Amino acid sequence: MGLFDFFTQEIAIDLGTANTLIIFKDKIVVDEPSIVAIDRTTTKVIAIGKQAQQMHGKTHENIKTIRPLKDGVIADFHAAESMIRGMIDMINPKKRWIAPSLRMVICIPSGITEVEKRAVRDSAEHAGAKEVYLIHEPMAAAIGIGIDVEEPKGNMIIDIGGGTSEIAVIALAGIVCDQSIRVAGDQFTADVLEYIRRQHNMLIGERTAEMIKIQVGSALPELDEPPADITVSGRDLMTGIPKQITVSYTEIAHALDKSISKVEGAILKALEITPPELASDIHETGIYLTGGGALIRGLDKRISQKTKLKVHIAEDPLRAVVRGTGIALKNIDRFNFLMT
Repeated sequence: MGLFDFFTQEIAIDLGTANTLIIFKDKIVVDEPSIVAIDRTTTKVIAIGKQAQQMHGKTHENIKTIRPLKDGVIADFHAAESMIRGMIDMINPKKRWIAPSLRMVICIPSGITEVEKRAVRDSAEHAGAKEVYLIHEPMAAAIGIGIDVEEPKGNMIIDIGGGTSEIAVIALAGIVCDQSIRVAGDQFTADVLEYIRRQHNMLIGERTAEMIKIQVGSALPELDEPPADITVSGRDLMTGIPKQITVSYTEIAHALDKSISKVEGAILKALEITPPELASDIHETGIYLTGGGALIRGLDKRISQKTKLKVHIAEDPLRAVVRGTGIALKNIDRFNFLMT
């Protein structure tokens, strides 16, 4: 078995719309933005992850940056394959004589179609995986935050990622009911971009909009501990000259209001279709928030006001899904029935 282990590498991947994380030997070894930069003339990959992110929105006509995943699923098959391959290479900077056989567990949105599932599996196989297991994101998030998914008790998980918001009620190692909507981090960024364009007559890039969302993003117009206003630069739409404005968290709360209401609607819909016995469990335990969206200030409070339930933010919401995927990989025999 020792020799076999040497030639087999087990990796857990959270293939996200915004970020991709990889666990290898119980450690998060890769945490990079899901983006690749490609040379248009040679179609070769120039950069992956953080390097490609720095190029995003600043390229000339010979270079294009691609985000291979959209709304939690693969939109560009070749770019996704190159990205997975490149990120796996980050684990093994030293080349071996014999390429190791890869066993992968990859998490996928719960609302994914069979065709989209096939695309994830194919991309992983083309990137060198011999065995590919897929696990649903809410299930991985639940395992990652320490919930015993096998017990006969209902738990509600809300995972707000980059492309999708996954709402699921889990009991007896299965998803009893779920809602998957394509309103999440990317949509919030687009809302900020649109708001600045409309309210301030200023055009900003995607990266700047994301920075605003992270620094002053809020789900409520009034916070107990408000973040300081930030100064952002962009292009004046009237004059075409670069200019600077100050943005407050209250403005961003208004910008995000519509999208957050859609997430709230999906949560209420999931609660509506939850069997009564599980609903009573959820009333007792509350709702668990994971994913990057959980970091938006006041979101837990807003969901709590809407549902009249306790809302807990996971300890490390950004990494809950990949940690759960890593635990599932480590206990593959125990969790085999969760894999699709």
